[in-house]
Amino acid sequence: QVHLVESGGGLVQAGGSLTLSCAASGQPFSRYAMGWFRQAPGAEREFVAAISWSDSTYYADSVKGRFTISRDNAKNMMYLQMSSLKPEDTAVYVCAASHSRWTSSRENDFGSWGQGTQVTVSS
Repeated sequence: QVHLVESGGGLVQAGGSLTLSCAASGQPFSRYAMGWFRQAPGAEREFVAAISWSDSTYYADSVKGRFTISRDNAKNMMYLQMSSLKPEDTAVYVCAASHSRWTSSRENDFGSWGQGTQVTVSS
């Protein structure tokens, strides 16, 4: 089990940028894939991006070209750089640690979840 804590959320205008951070502890961080999910009010949680143990990345079509996922294994940190933000990006963003080394968009492949950080994009 890994403990995950997100930070960096906030209020931003449409077209702006924001970087989220996820601090991990409790398991060998570098061995596992990590991911970001989000949940808007009244909606199902959805996949945003994932990064494998070897830094290969995978994005949801809705964020491709605007968001960048990265990790710093030395610091046990993961990041989500978000640019060209849209009002429809408004959600609680949650980081997750996978059971495996490889990227996945399936929630069942992730065993540990953070509490989330709110991102609000105003129009």
